[in-house]
Amino acid sequence: MKPVLKKLAALAVLAGMAVSAHADIVLKASHQFPGGKGDVRDEMVQIIAREVEAANVGLTIKVFPGSSLVKPKEQWKAMLSGQIDMTSLPLDYASGFHPEFGATLMPGLVKSHAHARKINASPFMDDIRSIINKGGVDVLADAWLAGAFAGKDTCILEPKDVNGLKIRSAGATFAEMWAGAGASIVSIPSSEVYSALQQGVAQGTDTSAGSFVSFRLYEQLKCLTAPGDQGLWFMYEPVLISQRAMAKLNDAQKAALKAASKKAEDYFAAESKKLDDKMVDAYTKAGVKVVYMTEAQADMWRDVAGKTSYKTFSEKVPGGKALIDKALAVK
Repeated sequence: MKPVLKKLAALAVLAGMAVSAHADIVLKASHQFPGGKGDVRDEMVQIIAREVEAANVGLTIKVFPGSSLVKPKEQWKAMLSGQIDMTSLPLDYASGFHPEFGATLMPGLVKSHAHARKINASPFMDDIRSIINKGGVDVLADAWLAGAFAGKDTCILEPKDVNGLKIRSAGATFAEMWAGAGASIVSIPSSEVYSALQQGVAQGTDTSAGSFVSFRLYEQLKCLTAPGDQGLWFMYEPVLISQRAMAKLNDAQKAALKAASKKAEDYFAAESKKLDDKMVDAYTKAGVKVVYMTEAQADMWRDVAGKTSYKTFSEKVPGGKALIDKALAVK
């Protein structure tokens, strides 16, 4: 090769290295919720993506909503393998890897949005976050969603109301409570509930207020038991990032991601109670009957949960009783 050509080739290599050194780091964020349709969990991730883009620190987050990249219950594993970098995940979906996560969808442990904020700052959640970290994942933004019960043909207010019904349950802990009241369990993610109700595979469901609206379940249901002052269903659905992905970021990128995540968390905190109101409004407008449990009815369910979900969790999950006790200690 002629000297001039050698010099040009060397310059080209150096230029390529320079471009590579300044190339954006692209993180893939996956979740199961509808994109672009007002779902607040999708919006949390979109806020983070927009904010880090605006920070201009060489970090881009590509969001894949609606289970378009990874199936709902495979996202924890996908983070660990490097298939995805981030997710907005109902943490209980990863209880197959860490059974302690089942406590974050435990009937009656969290009673209201105000109580969820107290739980979030408690030793109970310190323990949960420690398990998340040891599993190779970091929490970017916290989120607790209230949920509800609903029936295709009947209202669900007391345990006797589900005897013999096919109920879709969001997780094992609620499934045990439903089964303890005499229901048959249908185990599918929230993204498949609509078709299950439509086809008669399920006759009732529990899920988050956000999913009750964003998946248009009002088209398949006759009666909704809204949380009100006697919430039994609260689920922890944080935005997570793998520690493998975090290790790729420089200090400026980490700072931008942290600031963006705080903005997303604050957004969700302001919107969480509105989700309940939006759900009730949507179902009322759709002609669905909306009912609320009395304290006595909620206590009936907690009694069933104590004999089923709490008992099994305490006996079978390492440290399970201590986790439940720590959550129950938060008043």
